[in-house]
Amino acid sequence: MFILPPIILAALMWAMGWRVGAVAALVLAVAVALFFRDPPRRIPRGEGLVVAPADGTVVQVTRYPGDQLGEAATQISIFLSVLDVHVNRAPFPSVVESVEYRPGSFRLAWQHEASTANEQNLILLKAPGGRLLVKQIAGFLARRIVCRIVPGQKLEAGERIGMIRFGSRVDLIVPARTELAVKPGDHVKGGISVIGALR
Repeated sequence: MFILPPIILAALMWAMGWRVGAVAALVLAVAVALFFRDPPRRIPRGEGLVVAPADGTVVQVTRYPGDQLGEAATQISIFLSVLDVHVNRAPFPSVVESVEYRPGSFRLAWQHEASTANEQNLILLKAPGGRLLVKQIAGFLARRIVCRIVPGQKLEAGERIGMIRFGSRVDLIVPARTELAVKPGDHVKGGISVIGALR
């Protein structure tokens, strides 16, 4: 859907003799195709392992002020640039307890304020070891959050749950007792990188 228009535009420009414009449109088509890529992932297995819900750079690890988990919690914020894979994945074997959309602004996704101010989708997951929360957060460029799961759905770790188009942020909120394996500045891959272990 997003790739076809620039390809058609490139063909039309080429036919009209506008070679430079045709090449630019073709480059745009390739860039869009790369953005929507969905490479296969080998999900690590292990008791209590929490995997990254998205590709990107960890920009924040802090105490989470909300009470959605029913216990003290830690927030791990991941910024997704336009170069990252934008498919979001389940961080832990769980059941979807609720999915809540919240309208908001479109601040730059790496800013800490984006966690609360920006448009977002809150996915509360229930597992035997406790609850986890995944927040799909729209950024300055990202204006379309896609969520493909519904309450009551059972998820495996690393299973695809949706995506955010054209740059965004994903916050993962885990119980504070989780033994973390990441810090700000680390680059993680969704479904592959281990965020920590829920004991």
